[in-house]
Amino acid sequence: MDNVKNKGELYMKTLIAYATKHGAAEGIGKRLSEKLNSEVDLINLKEIRNIGLAEYDKVIIGSSVYMGKIRKEASRFCNENSSKLKEKKTGIYICCMREGKEAEQELKDNFPDGLIDSAVALSVFGGEFNFDKMNFMEKMIVKKVAGIEETQSNISEESIDNFADLINNA
Repeated sequence: MDNVKNKGELYMKTLIAYATKHGAAEGIGKRLSEKLNSEVDLINLKEIRNIGLAEYDKVIIGSSVYMGKIRKEASRFCNENSSKLKEKKTGIYICCMREGKEAEQELKDNFPDGLIDSAVALSVFGGEFNFDKMNFMEKMIVKKVAGIEETQSNISEESIDNFADLINNA
């Protein structure tokens, strides 16, 4: 679809493509979609694999991180579409429980360098341990490794707002 004029402004279309296991990356994608000043398609990369990127002006890729790696669906999407994504105004986010330099390193380590370099927005929004959505083994691992006994979230609404501003102004 070509850009069309809407009340005197150029009309933009944005794709938010996410990969999630327990819903954190999806939830953030939904929150972002409400803050963007364009038409937004929100797509779960586990459900839809082949996405025509030509109709999008901006593309946001999000994934949760497990054991230091983004979901394979997000990795595959980036690798298969790397050259097309570099031509778009691209944003990348991850959801993880790490903070600071460790979290930033996870973001950089999990996406192709050229894509990271060309992105207009990069962010780590925090993460969640949602015990209601985990299986028994996942709960046991989180309890043992992270020392957490119940559902916990450290998602930053301020970071989501800042990311949305960067995308809107790109």
